[in-house]
Amino acid sequence: MKFNARGRGYSQNIPNRFNKKIIERIDSEVETKSKIILTELSSSNAKSIISTNNSPDIPFDKSVNPYRGCEHGCVYCFARPTHAYLDLSPSLDFETKIFYKANTKDLLEKEITKSGYQVKTISLGNVTDTYQPVEKAKGITREILKLMLKYKHPVSLVTKSSLVERDIDLLAELASENLMHVSLTITTLKKDLAHKMEPRATAPDRRLKTIRLLAQTGIPVSVLVAPIIPVLTDQELEKILR
Repeated sequence: MKFNARGRGYSQNIPNRFNKKIIERIDSEVETKSKIILTELSSSNAKSIISTNNSPDIPFDKSVNPYRGCEHGCVYCFARPTHAYLDLSPSLDFETKIFYKANTKDLLEKEITKSGYQVKTISLGNVTDTYQPVEKAKGITREILKLMLKYKHPVSLVTKSSLVERDIDLLAELASENLMHVSLTITTLKKDLAHKMEPRATAPDRRLKTIRLLAQTGIPVSVLVAPIIPVLTDQELEKILR
């Protein structure tokens, strides 16, 4: 059944790359209606929590992603295909079936205190947003920040959510030790366009307020203008920078 899922980036599930059989209904069988799709949360235990890379194109070596899937529902998200490895769709499933790694804190503490561990900045939120709505209930990102503060470990994060303001106390303390950097993504300043491209992310004008608040609190903060989409957002670049 196809439907318009209100407040979602996608209105239906498309097959993932591993599907061997695809079934499509003919038009006369399709029922189209407006439907509210609730988010499903599932816990999982990771075997390891720090991901590493040696790419010259990526400005960090270590990253932690406590969530799989992202309720922000950004239509352009490069991480959508990762849901295919869970035998789920990269479209509607990706933004409605969210997995949280329940053992993140314990696993992370074990890994950063292991003999021979080399300290390098850990980047948060590079695959899916660590401040997406589920964070309000689970607080995994806040636990990570507490751990970073406990061990004086450098950390950075990128987000589209004003929920980051909740953790200003920890961010400010980390920043005072020169251990913290925050980036907020602003793709467009047009509220209607943002709602279509990033349906459940914080509105652009609200993100600007968050940037101002972080800066006023002494937390190093920058703006990530990405992606720049030809025709849709490229003409806004100078306005965003101003």
